[in-house]
Amino acid sequence: MKIAIIGAGNMGGALARGLAQGSIIPTANIYVSNPSTPKLESLKVEHPEINVTTDNREAAAAADIVVLAVKPWKVVEVLDEIKPHIDYTRQAVASMVGGLGIAQLSEWLDKGDGVLPATYLIIPNTAIATMSSMTFIASARSTEAQDSILVDIFNELGMAMLVDEGLIPASTSLASCGIAYALRYIRAAMEGGVELGFRADDAKRIVMQTLRGAADILEANGSHPEAEIDRVTTPGGLTIKGLNAMEANGFTNSVIEGLRASTKR
Repeated sequence: MKIAIIGAGNMGGALARGLAQGSIIPTANIYVSNPSTPKLESLKVEHPEINVTTDNREAAAAADIVVLAVKPWKVVEVLDEIKPHIDYTRQAVASMVGGLGIAQLSEWLDKGDGVLPATYLIIPNTAIATMSSMTFIASARSTEAQDSILVDIFNELGMAMLVDEGLIPASTSLASCGIAYALRYIRAAMEGGVELGFRADDAKRIVMQTLRGAADILEANGSHPEAEIDRVTTPGGLTIKGLNAMEANGFTNSVIEGLRASTKR
């Protein structure tokens, strides 16, 4: 299995770094192209076996899966450049480009002969570089075997979920934008910790470990968050007072409204 990543920016570079740390795709089978060399050189320093090039066509021709990780306004230009060099009968094309649907991508992939490749939308978040992404995958014209391989690849980089394309906007909001929302909570809790007397770095470590613990509890017990909240709230206790104060200031509603605002409709 060989994979080409067209674009070495934030998401393309993060994907390359994550894949290089995994075991499903050998590092020597990862190809990354980018129009300028500094980002490629940085990748090569970190993972010398990665193949880097400024020629998109060279990268695309070498791979079983071609991943587009370019800016939205560059997609047509890049596809026009690489699609003559892609064999649709054996190569799949995946897009990590936000806001791009399968129908539009298929239109731009059309060579005029009625043959189109297995096509994917892949929505990870930036934690893919540390192999802890939540990644959503939607597909068209793919086989179950192809889907299984792609899910396995991205499961190794965190957790992957195959979804209907209609859920991609919500997926983006919940996990891709959502990582920023989680980081904003960490920042807010850090500020609270500083006000309560901790140094900023210590407050960050405390909040990060607390979030890890909360996630681990839910995963280990398979429980609902509210059930675990009930375990630590005692009548008249500090936790319920804090929770009620947060709710009085719109905590839950703010989270829901933020997700709604960031879901493209």
